[in-house]
Amino acid sequence: MTPSRMPSLFAVAFLLGASAHAQVAKVNGVNIPQSYMDAIVQAQTARGQPDSAELRSGIKDTLINQEVIAQEALKKGLEKNPVIAAQIALQRQEILVNAFVQDYLKNNPISDETVRKEYERQKVAIGGKEFKVRHILVEKEDEAKEAIAQIKKGVPFEKVAGEKSRDQGSRVKGGELDWAISTNYVKPFADALVKLKKGQMTESPVQSPFGWHVIRVDDERPFKPPAFDEVKANMQRGLQQVMVQKAVMDLRAKAKIE
Repeated sequence: MTPSRMPSLFAVAFLLGASAHAQVAKVNGVNIPQSYMDAIVQAQTARGQPDSAELRSGIKDTLINQEVIAQEALKKGLEKNPVIAAQIALQRQEILVNAFVQDYLKNNPISDETVRKEYERQKVAIGGKEFKVRHILVEKEDEAKEAIAQIKKGVPFEKVAGEKSRDQGSRVKGGELDWAISTNYVKPFADALVKLKKGQMTESPVQSPFGWHVIRVDDERPFKPPAFDEVKANMQRGLQQVMVQKAVMDLRAKAKIE
């Protein structure tokens, strides 16, 4: 266990508190409780490291070293430093947040049926196609209208994109984007995209949170989504994130925030 990993592990142990009945060691009369050892072993094994006598011996040495250092820091009054005090408080808060999230997910499990329904919903939303698209992104609607007018007059789309687009990644490629399904794009962009046929360009500018777009579909091809089992774990994590975000927003709504 390297020193750089000690703060997070010891913060876990700190939050769990001391055990009056078992201890790992005693340093200058201060007990190092067994609960510290248990918390760190749990954290390490969760990362894939097997529990072993060697692991526990290493943790014990680290705990002793940490206690010696912590006692010396307290003698110097370092915990009274406002920056240090803030770091301790923030780390404690972070652990409590993680504990809340894990407890919430444990008590609100997402069923396989729910994940399957979301998978089927997304399959329908994708529509069975992926697209090769070019776009021009500008700040103002009038700029997008001007770009459309230039292209209609015969100026190549690629040339206009290279001169006007604010999307630095695609600008150097004449506005070309990689093959992608429509749902990879923000909704206004996707909604406009799926209405176009191969070779067509939007007749009017499309507004998104990024600005105003001129969009052209260069090509399209069938898209076969991955099998449910391949994406199940990722989809479950995504649903959990949405669920936790909603729980947090509910807590915020009930809180008195000034």
